[in-house]
Amino acid sequence: MKEILPLLLGGLVLFIYAISRLSRTMQEISTEKAKQVVSKYTKTLFLSILVGTLLTILLGSSSAVIIIAIVFINAGTLKFKQAIGIIMGANIGTTFSSQLIALDIGKYAIVPLVIGMTIEFFAKRETLKKYGNALFYFGMLFFGLFVIEQSVLPLRESPLFEKWMTRIDENLIQGTLLGGLITLIIQSSSATVGMAIVLGKQKLITLVGGLVIMLGSELGTCSDTLIATINGSRQAIKAGLFHLLFNFTTILMGLLAFDYFHRLVVFISQNQALENQIANAHMLFNLMGVLVFLPLVGLSEKLLNHWLPDKLGTT
Repeated sequence: MKEILPLLLGGLVLFIYAISRLSRTMQEISTEKAKQVVSKYTKTLFLSILVGTLLTILLGSSSAVIIIAIVFINAGTLKFKQAIGIIMGANIGTTFSSQLIALDIGKYAIVPLVIGMTIEFFAKRETLKKYGNALFYFGMLFFGLFVIEQSVLPLRESPLFEKWMTRIDENLIQGTLLGGLITLIIQSSSATVGMAIVLGKQKLITLVGGLVIMLGSELGTCSDTLIATINGSRQAIKAGLFHLLFNFTTILMGLLAFDYFHRLVVFISQNQALENQIANAHMLFNLMGVLVFLPLVGLSEKLLNHWLPDKLGTT
């Protein structure tokens, strides 16, 4: 364990740092455009979902997109009703990174690292330098995952780890809470799901274990968006609460119908590798969550407006 921990923590730090910097760099490149897109193309729920999905794929972080939406609400650019679709779309968009992680491209991470660093050093234009930065952090993200993947190899021989993973398989609630706790600590659902996928690659986790950790990550990711609403407007607070309500409801549904969901993932994935099955489950869960929750959007909006009515004079 002493040999595993430094590499594991090092890889995790690289991965989380890369996600944070990549998201921030992409925001610097596209924030002004994002403002225009958000204000223009969020008039209907379905357009808002599409915008949330595309922005999350672009920025690489659902939390970043939801926090941007909260910032826009506080700035008066966006209303709570428009943010609902963006939040739901962000949950779909974040599954794109899981599909990338499931591809075995960590060993090629050196390519975007070198190209990105070269652009940053030699480019004259500031915009081009930022694109070089983004490419560099993209490479760092997958290099961090590669380091994590290599660090967990010795766990194959650990009876203690095997016993621990068996307990997760046998207790769905415990596994879900563990996924939520990990996400709460590292503040990245992508990193939590990424770790589950990496463990799947090494056959250190079962599909059941991967699914419950993924479910937990959906709950843990609500923490940073709730923090972002502190001292915000009531509309911003309602957006943060909607994110929590949406994720909690879909997780509860997922746990109640867990056996059926597990079978569906196996059926859709066919003979794909375990890591691909976990990534597919992440995408399937979030797509189904949005579809199942659509009829409840109006009711959720009314409840939150009733619990937290806007102050007199606000719109």
